[in-house]
This record gives sequence, structure tokens and C-alpha cells, in this order.
Amino acid sequence: MGFSQAVSGTNPGSTNLDVIGSNLDNAETSGFKAGAVSFADVFASSQVGLGVKVAAVTQDFSDGTVNSNGNGLNVAISNSGFFRLVDDSGAVHYSRNGEFSKNASNQLVNSSGLYVTGYAATGTPPTIQQGTQPVNLTIPTAGLAAQATTTGTMVAKLTSSAPVVTSTFDATDSSTYSFSQPLTSYYSQGNPHNISMYFVKTADNTWEVHASDSSSAAAAQDLGTLQFDSSGQLTSTSATTFNINMASVNGSSASSFALNLTGTQQQYATASSVSSQNVNGYKAGDLTKYAINDDGTITGTYSNGQTQLLGQVVLANFANPEGLKSDGNNTWSATAASGQAIVGTAGNGNFGTLTSGALEGSNVDLSKELVNMIVAQRDYQSNAQTIKAQNAIMQTLVSLT
Repeated sequence: MGFSQAVSGTNPGSTNLDVIGSNLDNAETSGFKAGAVSFADVFASSQVGLGVKVAAVTQDFSDGTVNSNGNGLNVAISNSGFFRLVDDSGAVHYSRNGEFSKNASNQLVNSSGLYVTGYAATGTPPTIQQGTQPVNLTIPTAGLAAQATTTGTMVAKLTSSAPVVTSTFDATDSSTYSFSQPLTSYYSQGNPHNISMYFVKTADNTWEVHASDSSSAAAAQDLGTLQFDSSGQLTSTSATTFNINMASVNGSSASSFALNLTGTQQQYATASSVSSQNVNGYKAGDLTKYAINDDGTITGTYSNGQTQLLGQVVLANFANPEGLKSDGNNTWSATAASGQAIVGTAGNGNFGTLTSGALEGSNVDLSKELVNMIVAQRDYQSNAQTIKAQNAIMQTLVSLT
């Protein structure tokens, strides 16, 4: 009986050494999760044990260290969750390794060529429709089309000490206005459109507003009047939004945009000024870079300074991650023991968080594994010694004959 018991100890011992060796081999593998062997004793009808067997090989899904590398397409998961990947046959796999890149078809893939899935960005402007079926994510290479200006804002600080202007406004004569400010807007074809704003103090607390289009030979537009109270604030009856016309140039559409001057004040100052101004619209731009953000959204940055949503990486979670089946290449697949995958986005519900420009390192503890290897080696040697002792007993019995 001793021979079989000893062999039953060396076989699981060999498996234990294999698992420890695999852990050590993958100490630098991004997203790797260390394995461990669980043993169980073997008994027959008697109380004499028949040896040991491998009950299970489990994996430790605790977090590895997050290491920043600055790569915009690398992303690390902290706490629960897996990236959802699909192969060419449509089979779904799951991974903690967020080392992604683009393939020749501009699809987002991992280092093994599996497609990263998520929610596509649709509409104008693009938005994410969460809860839909995840799709293979693609980084579009098309440029961003120009958008004409439709709205704008400006906050002016007009000096109350400015003298009243009595002359008729003339954009070419600086003595006929109190203050001017340039403003850039955009045509439908994306060409910049230079507007000059003019403010004329016509009486105490009263300012006329004019606009001149440098692209048009037309006279300056008389937009309206700003009326201030004794505290220098716009009165409730004063107009705050003015429509500015843009002429057709080089085939672009003639249009107008609404400029909102809410927040403009008349206060004492050494000179009138503008504290902030902004318009929507932009010229056409080419995609210059792209990155996965901490919430899993993918944004592209364009040469015109604009950013646009391109998609969102999804995460998957399981009722029992330890029930996942390892497929190699740092991936797992779902089983009946793990339960079906629950799909969602980072930071919501029971899903972990993401760190952009980083990778999750292996959670292998080298010191622990080296100690485990020493213990496993001693266990294997002890079982081998049992075989040696049993052989000596058999030799003694044979010598009696």
C-alpha cells in the first residue's frame, strides 16, 4: 500500500511545482493572476488514508500593482471587472490585461489580436448609448468636419468713466466708439470669420453695440443697446443677446449666430476690457491622437483643437470569478461555475475603476512563491523517501525467503 500512497503524493506534488513555476514565469505578465493548488485526502472504507489528490487549481483575482506608462491605449482595472474580448469566430473571452493597440483595420485589439468590445458613439455630436449590445470598437481615421458658429458668449467690463460719444458711429474712425474687441467665428466650410465688436457710450449707463464683418463689404451692423443700472449691472429690461450676420464667402452659406453678453458690467476701470469670450464652431481637423479615459470612454483629439467621443470600453463581471476557465494568453472564458457575464461600465455598480495610461501588473508575490517552492520541493522529497523506505522493507522481506 505504501508505494501507491507515495506515488499519490508525488503526482500532486509535481502539479504543485508546475503551478508555482507558472506563477514565477508570469511575475512580469500584465494582468496575470497567480494560481494555487488545493489538495484533498483520499480514504477507502478503512481509516487508513490512501494518499492525496489535487482537489482544484484556483486563481487569486486580487489586484496587481498599477504601473503608469503614458500609453493612451493602455488601461488598468482596479477591483472587480474584466475586459470583454471577442475572437474571429465570435467567441467571447475576458482579460485583465489592458495592453491595447490598433490593428490594420483600425480596430482596437489586445496583444493576441482579440477585438476589444464596448459601446459605439453615435449621433451628432456623438453620444454613448449604454445598455446596448457591445460591438468591436474601431478608432475612426476620418477627420472632423467643419462646423459653422451658431452661438457665442462675451463678458465685457466697460469703464464708467469713458466719455460720452456724440459722433455718428464709423468703424473706420476710432473717435466714434469707446471700445472695440475682435471675435473669431467660423463659416459653414470652416474658414475663420473675423468679427469686430464695437461698444459706444452714448449716455450715462447706456452703450450701443455694433459689429463689423471683415469678410463683407457691407456696413457695420447696429446690434442694439446695453442698459445699466446705477450699480453698473445690466437692467432686467436690457437686451443681452444679439444676432450677428455672416455673409456668404467662397461658396459658404450666409448665416448668423447669437452672441450672449450676459454678465457684462459697467464699472470704473482704467480701460474697458473683455474678461471672457467663446464661440462654438470650428474649422476642419485631422485626428492627431486618441486615448482611453478613466471611465472607459475613448476620445480623439483633432488638429483644430477639438475633441470627440469615439466609443466606450465595457467591463464584464461574474458572480464567481474563480469559476472562470483559463484559456491561455491571459484570458478566461465563462463557465457554469462562474455564471453569466454581467456587462457594464467602469465605476458603476459592482464594477471597478480604470486608470488610463497604465497597466495592471501581475499579482504574483515572488517571496511567497519562492517559499512555497521550497516547501513543495520538501514535500516531493518526503514522498520519494516513502518509496525508498517501502523498497527497503520489501528487500528485507525478500531476503527472508
